[in-house]
Amino acid sequence: MAEETRKSRKSIVGVVTSLAGDKSIKLTYFYKVPHPLYGKEIRRKTVIHVHDEKNECALGDRIEVMETRPISKLKRFRVVSIIEKAPQIASAE
Repeated sequence: MAEETRKSRKSIVGVVTSLAGDKSIKLTYFYKVPHPLYGKEIRRKTVIHVHDEKNECALGDRIEVMETRPISKLKRFRVVSIIEKAPQIASAE
């Protein structure tokens, strides 16, 4: 029974846009919705506060997050996996 409820939790894929603090990141995911009158697709975005237990995510990474119990005032998601690491930019020294 516990496994069935875990599978029904919401899962989202997005990009890390901020390293908010210790064990915390902000994830942005984009989606398109049709305009109610004209029908043209409009780009929208949502920013989610995510719990990163191992501090393994970096800026620009594509990650998958899963809904979980409330961890803090704003955090309701946790990192499941890192899908794609962001390319590292070499410093000009």
